[in-house]
Amino acid sequence: MSNHSEDRTITATPVQGCHETLEKDHQQLESQQAPVSAAAPPDGGMEAWLTVAGACMINFCTFGYINAFGVYQDYYTRVLLSDRTASDISWIGSFQLFMLYAPGALVGKAFDAGYFHHLSSIGIILYVFSMFMLSLVQPGQYYQIFLSHGVGMGIGQGLLYVPSLSIVAHHFKRRRALATGIVVSGASAGGIIFPIMLNILFAESGIGFANGVRASAALVAGLLFIAKFLMKTRPPPKMPSSTGSTGSTYIKDILTDGAYIWSIAGAFLVNVGMFFPFFYLELFSTAHNISDQLAFYSLAMLNAGSLVGRVIPTFLADRIGVYNMLLPSIFMSAVTLFGLIGANNTGSVYALAVLFGFSSGAYVSLIPSLLATLCRHMGEIGIRIGIAFSVVAVAMLIGTPVNGAILGRAYSWNSAIIFSGICISAGLILMVISRVIFVRRKRNQQD
Repeated sequence: MSNHSEDRTITATPVQGCHETLEKDHQQLESQQAPVSAAAPPDGGMEAWLTVAGACMINFCTFGYINAFGVYQDYYTRVLLSDRTASDISWIGSFQLFMLYAPGALVGKAFDAGYFHHLSSIGIILYVFSMFMLSLVQPGQYYQIFLSHGVGMGIGQGLLYVPSLSIVAHHFKRRRALATGIVVSGASAGGIIFPIMLNILFAESGIGFANGVRASAALVAGLLFIAKFLMKTRPPPKMPSSTGSTGSTYIKDILTDGAYIWSIAGAFLVNVGMFFPFFYLELFSTAHNISDQLAFYSLAMLNAGSLVGRVIPTFLADRIGVYNMLLPSIFMSAVTLFGLIGANNTGSVYALAVLFGFSSGAYVSLIPSLLATLCRHMGEIGIRIGIAFSVVAVAMLIGTPVNGAILGRAYSWNSAIIFSGICISAGLILMVISRVIFVRRKRNQQD
């Protein structure tokens, strides 16, 4: 009701000189508000949902492919890089994950400046090219695998991933968490399809590793090409001049936001431990007397749980609040991860994989919505997500190699699980602090 009346006032008020100071101030305030109203997210429509579909495909091909790294970890350990430790090999996947997030600040700034389609074009070309280069690597050549899989694919994915999350805010506000959940559910779908696909292709005598990678590259290329033409940007509201949020002041306002900083710190610790199952669950399964035929489905089970976790909690978050869904999700992730200590058969591993997938999927899907909620203005959504992801990228880089070092050649599974669980639990505490600051700020604004 208030929005319609505000629009009518903006239209009816003449932009003319006025002798009364109060009327001048009123007109100036209206001129600042007009662009915001004009560019308000539509919260639906054909263009918005097609953009969600395209962004979902981006997540399927980027994060979804990374979710299948456990297959590569297992294959590299047993075949291509059998002379290397688990920690050495996990550096490949962790660096790829690092590059998915590390360019976030630069990519987010470029996104806010209107270079979405430039970023996506370069990202698609680099990503697909690097996948085909991976299919040409020779056994024992660690540097070839690291450059193609870790560096090339990682940078290409990084140019695609942050914009695919940020663009949701151009089209949704009230249902933003749900739309984001649908987008990131693509990563879980990819995490189901790609592990099964790669395991079958690698094991097939007539196909093998090289052709298996090429087949997945062809699938990725086709989906990314379609996604590029489905996604449309909308100009976000211009930054209100009354906030003074331009240049260095604009960045300073973001970096002095207590709720935002504590949430990044919490996410950093959570992500140090969160990706342990994604990298090591298949290896954990085979080490605990689960047959190879059943072990490779453990990642698919994890991502099946993640698929559900990325949609249902985000649907509820639009109704009861992002924090109120995020905190239980982190807690559940820590509990189920600790539960792996007692898992010693197929049923227990599958059950914990599904539960951890659900909770971790909810966490991953709710973080972009949380960062958008903390924005004081939607014109800063790209840089907010970008800065957060750049910091969290360091956690992605060190988390799984540290776990690999803790595992060692003797595979000390309990020590690695406890380390990851403690990191997630510590991150939960910092997220609680972030929520306290955020709630206090909202109350002060209402007063």
